[in-house]
Amino acid sequence: MGTIYKYFAIFLGVLLVSAGFARAASQPPAVGGQLPEFTLPVPKSDEHQEYLGLAGKDVFKIAEINAEIVIIEIFSMY
Repeated sequence: MGTIYKYFAIFLGVLLVSAGFARAASQPPAVGGQLPEFTLPVPKSDEHQEYLGLAGKDVFKIAEINAEIVIIEIFSMY
């Protein structure tokens, strides 16, 4: 019987820890904060690559876009 409680406690601990990480990762940056750095695939269209100033690359970072202002629209689907 003690083994069942032990496995249940481990399962519950893993569940709580993973829920905490998921919540932390889902929080938006603070107002005035910076967007975390991440890479994105370069658009397949040569026209779009040239427009963004990303020709000749496979992936890029937002900071590499040659623009004064970059607007990012983020939406989520449930």
